[in-house]
Amino acid sequence: MTTPTPRTAATLAATLLTATVALYIALVAFGNITDFGTNQQFVQHVLAMDTTFKDDDLMWRAVTSKGLQDAAYVVLIVWETLAALVLVYGTWLWVRRDDERARRFSTYGLLMLMVLFGAGFIAIGGEWFSMWQSKDWNGLEAATRVFLLSGVVLVVVQLTADRSAT
Repeated sequence: MTTPTPRTAATLAATLLTATVALYIALVAFGNITDFGTNQQFVQHVLAMDTTFKDDDLMWRAVTSKGLQDAAYVVLIVWETLAALVLVYGTWLWVRRDDERARRFSTYGLLMLMVLFGAGFIAIGGEWFSMWQSKDWNGLEAATRVFLLSGVVLVVVQLTADRSAT
């Protein structure tokens, strides 16, 4: 076990911001589990591309299999749940003043969210499945918000690194 380090404003910020993102994504995962159908519809419509411009050059990308749509949604929920658990653990490590491990686990959890919302929603959903074309099923604004929040928190977490050790 590492020796606890004194609290600084940066470590307090990292602790509270990591806890905030952990709470947020835990609530998102909980909502997706307990109200499965609401966001399941979102995933189905995005993958089916049924509310896009219906351009023949793009529609071949559509995934209309309910089984594949549901599998994608379950994978999304599992990923969110794992990210929440990693961030909760990171928060617990910050509270215990195990800053090195806290920074590592917080980084893992935040990167998990950035991959999910950046690659998953913005790139794949937004561009590959043309989610940006849908007036009803466009999650790009929400995805961008989570991506940017996670990125800002990641920067704060990295600012707590002991630069004298490198």
